[in-house]
Amino acid sequence: MTVSSAPATTATSPATLASLFTQQQLRAPALRRESAAERIGRLRKLSQWIEQNRAAIQQALYADFRKPTAETDVTEIWSSQVEIKHTIQHLKQWMRPRRVGTPLSLVGTTSWVQVEPKGVCLIVAPWNYPFYLAIDPLVSALAAGNCCMIKPSEMTPAVAALLSRMAQELFDPAEVAVVEGDKDVATALLGLPFNHIFFTGSPAIGKVVMRAAAEHLTSVTLELGGKSPVVVDATADLRDAAEKIVWGKYINAGQTCVAPDYVLVHESVQEQLVQELSQAITRFYDPQHEGIVHSASYARIVNGHHFRRVSGLLEDAQRAGAQVALGGIVDGSQNFIEPTLLLNAAPDSRVMQEEIFGPLLPLQPFRTLSEAADFVNARPRPLALYLFTKSAENQRYLLQNVSAGGCCVNETILHLAHPELPFGGVGNSGMGKAHGHYGFLAFSNEKAVLRQRTGRTAIKLMYPPYTPKVQKLVDWLMRLL
Repeated sequence: MTVSSAPATTATSPATLASLFTQQQLRAPALRRESAAERIGRLRKLSQWIEQNRAAIQQALYADFRKPTAETDVTEIWSSQVEIKHTIQHLKQWMRPRRVGTPLSLVGTTSWVQVEPKGVCLIVAPWNYPFYLAIDPLVSALAAGNCCMIKPSEMTPAVAALLSRMAQELFDPAEVAVVEGDKDVATALLGLPFNHIFFTGSPAIGKVVMRAAAEHLTSVTLELGGKSPVVVDATADLRDAAEKIVWGKYINAGQTCVAPDYVLVHESVQEQLVQELSQAITRFYDPQHEGIVHSASYARIVNGHHFRRVSGLLEDAQRAGAQVALGGIVDGSQNFIEPTLLLNAAPDSRVMQEEIFGPLLPLQPFRTLSEAADFVNARPRPLALYLFTKSAENQRYLLQNVSAGGCCVNETILHLAHPELPFGGVGNSGMGKAHGHYGFLAFSNEKAVLRQRTGRTAIKLMYPPYTPKVQKLVDWLMRLL
């Protein structure tokens, strides 16, 4: 790997971006030929940079939306390092050609699947986990042997600047470049004929990305969101469930693509669950009873626009009859919205129709599991589904009858942290998978290779002209099916 003295982020005019894209197209063949050891070396340098810049990463996340240091360590730094180390450990195996069997009709041939990089890729990262959700797909792209551009979110400028510095210190811009800017820059990038686009964001913008990709028949991985439900049945350990739901919901102030969006709770335990949720919120964020606004463990909404959006959801829900069981305090001067529990939210209210992406948690009672499953299935398929139950039968029923990108049983969010599990959505919540081997494959072309021996082969016996003898051979071949 060579490191250029030229900046990784330069002027972002369409002409400049096109020139940068051309540079990466010219460099891509060299990266394609790199060995596993060379790719691993690049990943090790990235890991070392993250380790050495831990404090800077923490400071950038705090500057952008007061993210607590411990949350940054777990959700941005540790998760990135897990992905890097897992990839380094397995990359040689992933790169090896994979032999496949030979059917009787093709006796004499040898076949395998050989992975190759797609070429020049675009990573469009979101603002909610702006470091990790840029680094995670970058690791997969580099492991697969690609050049790539990263477009960080303009809503988190401190992290965007940090990513730009990282690229300047580690990579030649012909290999990896960070391009800062607003939606006009994103639009200009989407007009380029990338070989793959990895986008993390909302379903609405995902449609824009997919339309742009279609112009060049560019493959896409879309990591989107949606309303991820929690189902708590009558057998659940309610204290345990409450703690896990509160952690999964209110980490990063609810600004997580797989955060629990609403809770379906069996009517017989709803009141007790609300009590347990309330107590867990107090234990986590207000143990001294000084007010959650003073908690050093609770983040803020990223900016005024999203503060107004989420607080508007709360106001709309209350106007439609929802009751605040806990929380409800907002402070626009610091983009603060308290962890809030909502009861009796109208099914047609915005808080039950739109992805919340903030610290509001509606609870809805149900009587039967089929009623709960029908409620979820009547909506676009979610990115995640969370089940809290001690019943194996209830678990089987819900897993078989409710579609989702991923699922946790008696837990929230942690499936995202497992490097051996595919992460991604289904339908409205996304397409394609990420993490570990699945991320490596997302940035790779799995090339089918069949090698035939030279000279006389069985298939030649069925070449034209199609005589009666050839037809008998074809009939015999059909009987082999």
